[in-house]
Amino acid sequence: MIRIGVIGYGYWGPNLVRNFHEVGGCQVVAVSDTRAERRALVEARYSSVHATADYRDVITDPRIDAVLIATPVHTHYPLALEAMSNGKHVWVEKPMTTTSEEGVRLIDEADRRGLVLHVDHTFVYTGAVRKIHELVNSDALGRIYYYDSVRVNLGLFQSDVNVIWDLAVHDLSIMEYVLPIQPCAVSATGVGHVSGKPENIAYLTLFFEDSTIAHVHANWLAPVKVRRTLIGGSSKMIVYDDLETSEKVKVYDKGLKLGEQGDARYQVLVGYRAGDMWAPQIEITEALQTEATHFLDCISNQRRSLTDGEVGLRIVRILEAATRSMSCRGQVVELDRPTVAA
Repeated sequence: MIRIGVIGYGYWGPNLVRNFHEVGGCQVVAVSDTRAERRALVEARYSSVHATADYRDVITDPRIDAVLIATPVHTHYPLALEAMSNGKHVWVEKPMTTTSEEGVRLIDEADRRGLVLHVDHTFVYTGAVRKIHELVNSDALGRIYYYDSVRVNLGLFQSDVNVIWDLAVHDLSIMEYVLPIQPCAVSATGVGHVSGKPENIAYLTLFFEDSTIAHVHANWLAPVKVRRTLIGGSSKMIVYDDLETSEKVKVYDKGLKLGEQGDARYQVLVGYRAGDMWAPQIEITEALQTEATHFLDCISNQRRSLTDGEVGLRIVRILEAATRSMSCRGQVVELDRPTVAA
């Protein structure tokens, strides 16, 4: 039996507690939150769970094997490091840290102590994204030309991170999982419309060593909620709409046909192929349930998580570069692969 402690019972914490309370093979022992009204909600719903105002009660509890951190981004690093220093496996919300240096330190600490470091990139565990990963990596789409995503809504403004670190991080984690290649550079533009607050609209363009290109639009000021991704390949194309109640993933048998006539250097004929559309069957299990089961399996069998610290670090690296680019009005920033301490 793996015993779980949770730090933070705000927006995401209740979802974590519910899923780990319901999944087999573990027990939620304690939840920490500084607000009395949030602790009261824990006690009212889970009589067996101890609610405390002091996060140290969770981190230092010898009964607890793993700590789930669902707190503001700037607290992720110190809480995760302290938890691992006390021998706890760690599940940390996205993004993993505020800097790549902090990410490297957490990875090093987890490796040194033989602990699981898991980053909650929830969309990677949805049936839709897993199906997209399967299609892309089976070469069903052919050569990948582009990845284009839109994630917009009205609010929720964050005080400690801009819209890239809040919304675009989801699309970056999906892209990182489904595409077989890593970006080499990023350009970003954005602007803030509330005095003293971070950027609330941003556009990211990611470049790859080949001709693949990716674009992400994140916006807190849109009148409607949109969660749509397009992935275009030489053979087929995918439309992924997370707000669809059914048929979230649609595969279009459309693409380009390139033919040559005469001297191939000078005459290339471009045609278009239009075939059928089909919606593959996808797993409907709640993503957090799948993710919780995976996390517990990693602990039990000493395996690395699918969204481990290395993945979290790659995402933070892109977010840092995008932030630098945005401050320079879209200047392209090269992505250097970080070196993780042994």
